[in-house]
Amino acid sequence: MARVLAFILAGLSALFWAGNMIAGKLIVSFVAPLPAAAVRFIIASILLVLILVFFEKNYWPVIKKNLGVYALLGLIGIAGFNYFLFLGLKYTSAVNGALIMATNPIVTLLLSALILKEKIKSYQKIGIIFSLAGVVIVITHASIDMLIHLHISIGDAIILAGNICWALYSVLSKRFVQGGTAIINTSTSIIIGTLILLILCNTNFPSPVALQALPWHVNAGFLYMAVFGTVLAFLFWNYSVHHLGASNTAIFMNLMPVFTMLLSLALGTPVSLLQVLGGALVILGVLISSNTIRLPQMKLSKGINDNASL
Repeated sequence: MARVLAFILAGLSALFWAGNMIAGKLIVSFVAPLPAAAVRFIIASILLVLILVFFEKNYWPVIKKNLGVYALLGLIGIAGFNYFLFLGLKYTSAVNGALIMATNPIVTLLLSALILKEKIKSYQKIGIIFSLAGVVIVITHASIDMLIHLHISIGDAIILAGNICWALYSVLSKRFVQGGTAIINTSTSIIIGTLILLILCNTNFPSPVALQALPWHVNAGFLYMAVFGTVLAFLFWNYSVHHLGASNTAIFMNLMPVFTMLLSLALGTPVSLLQVLGGALVILGVLISSNTIRLPQMKLSKGINDNASL
């Protein structure tokens, strides 16, 4: 039952993060990206402190025991990932950035094999190929020309660093946190990451008066990103990592383009047949990688085994 719940919660995390794309696009037209991320996480931190106090009894001994790890997770997975993502998008296109982030399951699998000594199974490799193909179709609309002209720029390299940060967040939380629950792990790492983001913002952080003067739908976007796109998404994600492992959970990130497409459709944006095809491939890849759809047993050719790297 816990494993089934973990599948559902990982999917919901991807859905909530897809909603972040739409809310974030609205917010950054009024607030600079890095301060916007800090505001999001400040609201989330306040909510997480309340959740921690009311729903966890013996959280302080766990926090003290893992404080160094939580600081590392906050630096890498919260501050690091967001900083590199926003900085990278200054120098590269959204298409390049999305394609690079779509490789996160592969990066997580490789880091899980390296750090956690997890075996990369054949069905995971096949599932990743399907999902990655679907992501490319959804993002590029199957444009060969767009793929041909992709190139590695300084912005691409920065976003790749953010991609590695997020993969490390999932892998390290599984490997090094001792005795922590999803609530404790999420709350502590986000609170520390928020403090780091505030330091990075320096004097660019908007005042309460400036935030209050923003249109109501912008503040509604902040609330959505804080409650659903941060608190619930991170809690659900960490629960899934604990029960499924970092590599299996990472596959669900490929659902983000599909959910973004569906949310856009709900808001009146038309969806093409290619986007539907790409979404179907992504979902098929997730089902194969999570072993929900079991492939027939195949004899692997000599020299290839489940421990081989991608």
